[in-house]
Amino acid sequence: MKEHWTILVINPGSITTKIALFRDEDSLFEETIEHSNEELERFPRIADQRDFRKRRILDTLARYGISLKKLDAIVCRGGLLKPMEAGTYRINEVMIKEGQDAIYGEHASNLAALIAQQFLKDIGEIPTFIVDPPVVDEFEPIARISGTPLIERKSRWHVLNARSRAKRAASELGGSYEEMNLIVAHLGGGISVSAHRRGRTIDVNNALLGDGPFSPQRAGTLPIGDLIELCFSGKWTREELLRRFSIEGGLTDYLGTGDGKEVEERIARGDKKAELIYQAMAYQIAKTIGEMATVLKGEVEAIVLTGGLARSALLVKWIEERVSFIAEVKVYPGQEEMRALAEGALEVLRGLKEAKIYR
Repeated sequence: MKEHWTILVINPGSITTKIALFRDEDSLFEETIEHSNEELERFPRIADQRDFRKRRILDTLARYGISLKKLDAIVCRGGLLKPMEAGTYRINEVMIKEGQDAIYGEHASNLAALIAQQFLKDIGEIPTFIVDPPVVDEFEPIARISGTPLIERKSRWHVLNARSRAKRAASELGGSYEEMNLIVAHLGGGISVSAHRRGRTIDVNNALLGDGPFSPQRAGTLPIGDLIELCFSGKWTREELLRRFSIEGGLTDYLGTGDGKEVEERIARGDKKAELIYQAMAYQIAKTIGEMATVLKGEVEAIVLTGGLARSALLVKWIEERVSFIAEVKVYPGQEEMRALAEGALEVLRGLKEAKIYR
């Protein structure tokens, strides 16, 4: 067993590629590589960006004097695959092919495993993993029921950060994640509120286009009848409504901005509409936390608030006022996805957990 591990972390986004180099738990550097629209528009499909992004990563590593041959492992953000349990998975050919062909949808996260595979062609075989991909689904059958057999509830949420923060909260409370019941609210451009029961996430709102609280960009749960009327009014196309509810909804739709800091500044200047809408978002987040408390039958060790909006003291205060009677509220602003990826790989490399196999 090796004493120390040097791990490259790769996390592609729509217009960025985040990379980091870890020596065990210590981050040696983190870098966000930005890509212009002009650079990306020349690729017909997201998968076609693989070699372009690979070169940009190599250029960045060269600036830091890092050779690929110094790596002991590579860990990547998971892409859009079929629903699976949480955990660390070895990258395999099935995963590569499904990401390449976008079987379950086009998304930049599909690129990470493809890039890692290309690196192995240059340096030979080393362990390569994905950790807690966004399609983690540990719902029990009862949580899948929507109200009509035409629609099944789906698990789409901020898996990586939520599970990482839940583990941290459990540790600070003197136990392990696998022993505790926790509710985690990830507060970002999208908002997911998840119920964690002894190491498994048994329910969560669909944070993309599903249900739950509205967010800086998402519309959240909408009244069905009124939504149907909008869809058949002839005023909007399908694509226009999808965009409005997933990218231009929530705070953005009401206030013209999804920037929580800007909203707070407007409230401080006496903007009553901004105060009402921002407080309504806190109200809906708190309601969803209350729902998840019932999922856990009231047995909740802690409520965790995380994500970029957890930096908003005003929003956090409004949420705490409504949910602190349920359990202690722990606040971890921002997100540490790169560290969470590295830690997921380390658990396997050190023999603490078995790597799972994607089939």
